[in-house]
Amino acid sequence: MKIFATLCLFVTLAAQATEIRLTDSQAIEIGKRIWKNECAGTVSGLTSWNGGEEFPSLGIAHFIWYTQGKCGPFEESWPGLAKFLKTRGAPVQDWMLGPCPWKKRADFLADLDGPRLTALRQMLAATVADQARYAAIRLESALPKILAAAPAAQRPRIEANFRRVTAEPLGFYALMDYVNFKGEGVNPAERYNGQSWGLLQVLETMPASGNALPEFAKAADTVLTRRVKNSPPARNEAKWLPGWRNRLATYTR
Repeated sequence: MKIFATLCLFVTLAAQATEIRLTDSQAIEIGKRIWKNECAGTVSGLTSWNGGEEFPSLGIAHFIWYTQGKCGPFEESWPGLAKFLKTRGAPVQDWMLGPCPWKKRADFLADLDGPRLTALRQMLAATVADQARYAAIRLESALPKILAAAPAAQRPRIEANFRRVTAEPLGFYALMDYVNFKGEGVNPAERYNGQSWGLLQVLETMPASGNALPEFAKAADTVLTRRVKNSPPARNEAKWLPGWRNRLATYTR
């Protein structure tokens, strides 16, 4: 807990902006937590393609990489991470910076032990701290986007809730994890029945008082439960809800 208790010393909050500067030890600790949430902390989990999905999910936060010529309702996050890791000196091969080379899940699974995915897993396992830093960069830009998308009357409360969470020892971990897990909640394409499930919706759902982290986790549960109810039956998203709830429980311990 000490590593999170000192996180506030490395964070500067300005009006409608957040700069997060993580020490190496903090980046590793947060990265390992996110890695455990997404991949059970396994190297094999760093390169996944879930059944029923049309894209692979890569890295500690399961960054999405769409196949060439395709897009979907969820934000594609792998290309940005790959470019960031390249700037950090990671051994990012040229093919990792281009379009996804696998056209379907069967092709990806057939290549799991091949040289490309083996090299990709090795690179990802060696860059946990920098992947956490990339997650922090995404959180830095989240608050202005969220406030711009929110109704004007709700903005003071949403910003206050954001800052209440950041004041907690595990607050930045919770915010970083959730925004990389379910997005900012401002993308019109990421909605079921007109309702999104990102950080904006969680901060809207939170009460304006009380213990910030438990209230954040509770609001996230409400938002994700609503997502499942609104989701297309063919996706069978109810199967993911228990795991999502286990993840939310780590925000308070």
